[in-house]
Parts: sequence; structure tokens; C-alpha cells
Amino acid sequence: MDKRLSLLPVQLGYNPADAAAQMLDLLERAAKAGAWAVDLPARRFTWTAQLATLLGIAPAAVPSFEDALAFYAPESRVLMAGAFEACMEHGTPFDEEAQVIAAGGRLLWMRSLGEALRDTSGRVVRIQGILHDLTDKKSAEQDSLRLTMRLSTTLASITDAFATLDMEGRFTYVNPESERLLRRKSRDLLGQTLWQAVHANRGGRLRRELSRALANGQPVEFEEFYAEFGKWLELRAYPFEEGLAVYFRDITERKAAKDEIEHLAFYDALTQLPNRQLLMDRLQSSLASGSGHSRIGALMFIDLDHFKVLNDTLGHAKGDLLLQKVASRLQACVRHNDTVARLGGDEFVVLLEDQGEKSATAIAGTRVVGEKILAALSEPYDLAGHEHHATCSIGITFFSQQQESIGDLLKQADLAMYGAKAASRNTLCFFDPQMQAAATANAATNVQLRQGLRNREFLLHYQPQVGSQGHMVGVEALVRWRHPQRGLVPPDAFISQAEESGLILPLGKWVLETACAQLAAWAGRAETASLSIAVNVSVRQFRHPDFVELVMAAISEAGISAHRLKLELTESLLASNIEVTIAKMGILKRAGVTLSIDDFGMGYSALSYLKHLPLDQLKIDRSFVKDVLTDPNDAAIARTIIGLAQSLGLGVMAEGVETEAQREFLARHGCGCYQGYLFCKALPIGELESFMLGKRM
Repeated sequence: MDKRLSLLPVQLGYNPADAAAQMLDLLERAAKAGAWAVDLPARRFTWTAQLATLLGIAPAAVPSFEDALAFYAPESRVLMAGAFEACMEHGTPFDEEAQVIAAGGRLLWMRSLGEALRDTSGRVVRIQGILHDLTDKKSAEQDSLRLTMRLSTTLASITDAFATLDMEGRFTYVNPESERLLRRKSRDLLGQTLWQAVHANRGGRLRRELSRALANGQPVEFEEFYAEFGKWLELRAYPFEEGLAVYFRDITERKAAKDEIEHLAFYDALTQLPNRQLLMDRLQSSLASGSGHSRIGALMFIDLDHFKVLNDTLGHAKGDLLLQKVASRLQACVRHNDTVARLGGDEFVVLLEDQGEKSATAIAGTRVVGEKILAALSEPYDLAGHEHHATCSIGITFFSQQQESIGDLLKQADLAMYGAKAASRNTLCFFDPQMQAAATANAATNVQLRQGLRNREFLLHYQPQVGSQGHMVGVEALVRWRHPQRGLVPPDAFISQAEESGLILPLGKWVLETACAQLAAWAGRAETASLSIAVNVSVRQFRHPDFVELVMAAISEAGISAHRLKLELTESLLASNIEVTIAKMGILKRAGVTLSIDDFGMGYSALSYLKHLPLDQLKIDRSFVKDVLTDPNDAAIARTIIGLAQSLGLGVMAEGVETEAQREFLARHGCGCYQGYLFCKALPIGELESFMLGKRM
């Protein structure tokens, strides 16, 4: 006998009925089901062992038909009693889900199926069926339902709009925030594609990005503006087995805030023009784009003439309004692709991108634009009911592929602008290399001036001032620069540069203190005790907030009589801030300082203010004295100044007197003091004192 056969279970006495029973038991156990039957005439209930096992009852403990119905839970009992009754009376089959009470009070969900069997007369004599245990399935369904409810609650609580899409891009779930954002109810959205819901272009970015996410199985994130809602949306799509999970976020406010920040970073708040940073970016871009061709661009530096006067007289509100109107007019003068920028204050820059390939064409075209700007900016302005007239000065430089840096271009345009101001303002000026040479020289002079102040290279020369009797009444202090390489440098060669650089303030302070120290030295000698020293004061010095205190400190430190110090003020002080000028002069006058207007008749002669100024003297400029004997106009001006001074009770000093005839003419018409080469040139202190001893003045 084959030993392998001995390993097989052997059932002797095979019975087909037993085999069928075993097969049924196997099926019942696999299906977690059990069969039952009711013999109606006998009112006898039978069940299979598997059904008894499902209920936790011994198979032999077969209940009666009435007790069998009691296995159903109360909430299911009425339902099943009705089903059995209909089946018994009418033969109606049933298929119901009901709860059954198992051993130990356990509740089981069962699917109860039953059918009627009839006899030959058609009478229902038997009902048979099965109970199928659905407890695990129902538990799983309940778990799934709870999970779904939790998921729905979670998704509904997400502050971002959230939706799920199938593989075709159709909505399968939409949370409340999505309904609000898309302005549609979920019932209207479900089954519709996302791009239909937002009215996106069929071939647009939205569909491309979502298709890419589905194809690659990779998340995508992007921003896009949707005109349908007037909003910027941020979309994030994450692939999953059934499609895409999509988050929407309204970023309109964030984009607006970002745009506002960028606007503040790159645009001037007052005029809304590009600021310096944006101008630099565009100029750099223009230079880079022009590196491959020979197209010529132009840079125009525009500065308003006398803008400070407007601010000082009418206030900053009117000044700001003027700047806004200027910005608007500048934009109207150029093409849409040109740039008008505000650097700050009253300074504007115009960048003209393409002025042609030839220099002559570029110059001619840029001149046309410049003259258009000059004309537009000189038209009257209505500043909140006040009519104002303004002009500007324009400096222009050009650039192409062979060009300096951005900084060099701005410097060149700036230098040209100052050239326009020097040429009488309200005009334009093109940069040329000589301007750069002059600027370089000025920068070198500034450095040397600073070194000169540190190294005490400056000294004073004094030019005598003579009275009507020929006696010396005082001197004018005139600064000289003892330059280590250039020798003795006159003031005409460096004073204007000192003014422009601000070095006039420390230099002027030194001149004032040195003059006061000289007055103190003279006060101790009888022959010089009555002499005065005149010191020139520039507008920049006088306008300095601490000027009066500086003068009073110099007088106090030297211990001199204040009336021996004469301050010669420039006539241009009367051009603006006249009230402040009068106030400062009043303080100095009350302290005893002598005040004189230098070069009278050469500048801003505001006769209406002159009578209010606390002056002691007017000084006739040398340009009128020079031709006083040969030019009737100069003679008339000299006589007028003398007469004006006399009528105001002021003294008169004439400078540049070189001949006796000039002195006699001036004396004849009432001028009592003179200064010039007729008497003596300016001398260093040692030579001056020798001169005084020789003249015995």
C-alpha cells in the first residue's frame, strides 16, 4: 500500500446524505450563516448546528416557533413578525436586516431571508430560510461612517477652501469655504470640472497644472488671477488614488499688500513717480540691453529754479503741490516707454531709452524733448488758488554701449544741470568733458581747502579804508591762501568753491576770530584803538542758525568793543527770508556791531525792505566807481546810492577808488569814505602797520 495514501483521512461507509450535510455546514461556516425551517402544521422549528453556534446556543436546544421569534431584538421583532405573517398567509418571501439577541445578551446584526413552500393544494406548509451574520460588516460600515463624518467635519472646518477632484478634474467633494469662494453650492459644483467652475481658459494654466499633477503624481502649487471673481487664488493640488485634493486660498489682500510694499520700495510717495532705486534698475537694464547695438540713450537731470523760495514763502504744502504738478507735466512730455523719476526734493530725472544711432540725431531729438519740458514747466501753476510761475534747469548726458557706470552718468547729468543754472537758469545744457575736468578740479580744491584749514595755510591781508579828511578809519580783512605749491592764492580763486562745499563756515569763523583778535591787539595802542575791521559775510554764513551766537562769542572771547567790528553783508540776503534777516541784523545791531551792505546796487535791491534794515552803511561796488567819470549811467548810479544813503541816515563807502579824480567826484556828491589802490593795496599785518607808521594815520 502506498504510504502517501495513509496520510489521507479515510471515511468508511460513505453516505451521500451525510456528505451533503457536511458540505452545507462548510458553506454556512464560510458564509457565517445558518439555516432554519418552520413546519407550520406541526408548529415545529428546526435549525442547523451552525446557526446555533452563531447564536452561542447548544445545537440541541432547539426553540419553539414562538420562542424563535423572541431571539429578535425588540426594535426588530415587530418587523420580523410581520414578515413571517405575510409569508405564512400569502407566501410572500422576505429579506430583512434585523438585530438578534445572542447568548449573553450580545446583539448581532443578521440578514434574515425566508421563503414559503406549498403543498399540492397551494397551501403554505413550510417556511425556510437563513440568518446571515452581518455584524462585522455593520461594524465596519459604522466605523467607515464615523470616519466619514469625522473627515467631513474636519474638511468643513478647514479655513482654506478644499475640494477633491476625480481623475477627470470633476468635483467629488466641496467644503463650505469652497462654496463661499467659488460662489456656488456644492450640489451645483459636484460633477462639474474645476476649470468650468472658475471659467478658466480650457487650455490655460489651471488645466495644464492639474493635468501635470495627475500625470506625474507630484503636487503642484501656483498663483493665478481669476477675473470671474476679481481675485488672486493660490492653488495647491495633491494627487491621491482617486484623483486630486485641491486647496484654494484667496491671496488677493496679500498680493495687494505685496504690491503696496513694492510700490513703496520703488515709487516716490508724493508724486507716484519711480524713485532712485527703480531709476537705477531701469538705467542698468537700458545699459545692458544696449550692449549689443549702438542705439543712444539720454539722461536728463532736472532741477526746479528757486524752489526753496517757494517753500520758505508759501509753505511746504504748496511746494508739495507744485512737485506733484511738475511730475504730471513731465510725464506728459515723454513717451510711454521713457522713465520720469524723482530723486528727492525738487530733483527729477528723465531717462530717454532710444534716441537713435547717430549722435546728431540723438542730440536733436533730446533737445526737442528738453525744450518741450522747459516750456511745459514754465506755464503758470494753480497752487490751491495761488498762481505760481516756475522754471527749471536741465542737464543732459548720453549713453550707449561704450559708456561709463550709472554713477558716472548721473554725475555728468548733474554737472550739466549746474552748467544750465550757471548759464542763467530756465535752460538746458549738454554735458561735455570739460565739465568733468572742472568737477575733478573742484573736488581736488575741496580736499586742499580742508588740508589748508588743518595746516593753518590761510592768512589775512588788510586794505585801509580812508575818511573824508584822508585819515585811516579802518580796514577790510581779506583772506589769502598760502598754498604750498601755488603760492599766495587770492580769494577769487577759492571762495566760491568754499561756498559751494560748505567750507566757508569754518573758514569764515577763522576769519572772524582772527579779525577780532587783531582788534583786541589794536585796542591797546592809542594810534590804532579807534580803527575798525570790516569782515565779509556770505549768505551761507549768515543763514547758519548759530551765526549770531558765533559773532557774539568771538567778540566776547577777544574782549573788544562790538562797534569796532563791521560786518559787510551781501545784498543777496534780501532775496528771501527777509524777516529772519532783519531779526538777526537787529540782534547784532543792538549788541553794537556795525552793519554794512557790500557791493550795493549789484544784487537784489529791495528798497521797500531797505528802510527796515538796521544798517550803518552802504558800500558802492567798484564796478560803478571804475567808470564814474566816463559813464553817465555809472555816475548816476553812484549819485543815487549816495543820495539814498543820506536820506536813510546811513554812511557811504566807495571801493575800488584808484584816482584822485574819482575820489573828488565821490566827495563832491557826499561820499565820505573810500577804499582802493589810490590809498593802499591789501597788506599783511606787518606791512600794514609799517604803512600806518609811515603815513602816521
